[in-house]
Amino acid sequence: MSGFLQSFACEFARLDASNLDRLRDLYSADVHFTDPLHEVCGLVELERYFSELYANVENLHFEFISHDEICDGQGYLRWIMSYRHPRLNGGKLISLEGCSLLRWNGAGKVVRHRDYFDAGALLYQHVPLLGAAIRWLQRRLA
Repeated sequence: MSGFLQSFACEFARLDASNLDRLRDLYSADVHFTDPLHEVCGLVELERYFSELYANVENLHFEFISHDEICDGQGYLRWIMSYRHPRLNGGKLISLEGCSLLRWNGAGKVVRHRDYFDAGALLYQHVPLLGAAIRWLQRRLA
């Protein structure tokens, strides 16, 4: 991995509910974060978002599997996220692949973070009644 992407991935993978203050080392004060379910502007809001995320799941873990630095200050990280939620998938481990587009400034802080992943694989397919309906629909469309 490029120096920045490798460092970011290592530090991000170490995050947990007890050390979210470390987000300040990774992100700029004016960061813009987007994923298929949320849009967050500013470091304070990003810290709140991650705090709620870590409070509602168990065993949240990111494994970074590849990268691509497009140009100076911009690149992609591919990852596998694994987590448990007591009300999803019977409390069993859920894993999904995703990709993050990162743009960082000259100070080495991320100013734009956009995640791409299948929201159904993350959440909807694991909700008891909704999940069964989604799986039925997927079989019908296949």
